Amino acid sequence: MPEESRYADDPDTAADFRRLLELPGGTARERLRGEIICAWLPMAHRLAARYRNRGETLEDLRQIAAIGLVNAVDRYDPEIGRAFAPFAVPTITGEIKRHFRDRMWSVHVPRRIQNLRNVVRLAHAELAAMGITPSAARIAEHTGLSEEDVRQGSEALHGFSALSIDAETAPDGSELLLGDRLGVVDEAYDLVLDREAAKPGIRRLAERERRVLYLRFFAGMTQSAIAAELGLSQMHVSRLITESCRRIRESAREQPGEQRILV
Repeated sequence: MPEESRYADDPDTAADFRRLLELPGGTARERLRGEIICAWLPMAHRLAARYRNRGETLEDLRQIAAIGLVNAVDRYDPEIGRAFAPFAVPTITGEIKRHFRDRMWSVHVPRRIQNLRNVVRLAHAELAAMGITPSAARIAEHTGLSEEDVRQGSEALHGFSALSIDAETAPDGSELLLGDRLGVVDEAYDLVLDREAAKPGIRRLAERERRVLYLRFFAGMTQSAIAAELGLSQMHVSRLITESCRRIRESAREQPGEQRILV
């Protein structure tokens, strides 16, 4: 059945399109163009409704369909002899599909894998409707794809949208969240290079200087507490720390390779 005769409320704008073609640019032409677009908006909304429940709001889908409608109105030539509806429908649906293809994937997926996803999804539904378990081998046999292609298409089924890191992943009700399974950077690794670079310089220090550094940076004692324990003045402790750190840095610079000292 022709698309233009499917709905009784599709407007008859053939005369308006012919007049739009004859009008020069200006206010009158823009007003007529706007009237034509508004007249065909119900059709664009019907097409948008076909793609609801796919991760995009109906209002956004309608706006995208309206963009496709505007493009169709601007490109339509009534002198070719084809009715507007069958010309506009592919333009509008193409705009919607482009939106899903280019904007709705949470993970970037190559076009080839997107196509495999569509084939696998359709085959999965067809096999399930026939009462056949849609295994990878069955889908490959049904579609003519290799099992590797089926595997890639199946993986892409889960790339269209992403889970929140607060999503529950434990089926046993232990409330383990996805974020709990994600790795984090271990800040302790940043200290490994520093400590190894500092070791030669620390070994060259006198016993008292090593003791002061240990109490300050490992035991967490204040300079005044160190001074009281060792029987020194706080100023003397401060000078020992400053001089010891300087010598450790110089020792690290003498070592081959790029070293990083945080003291």
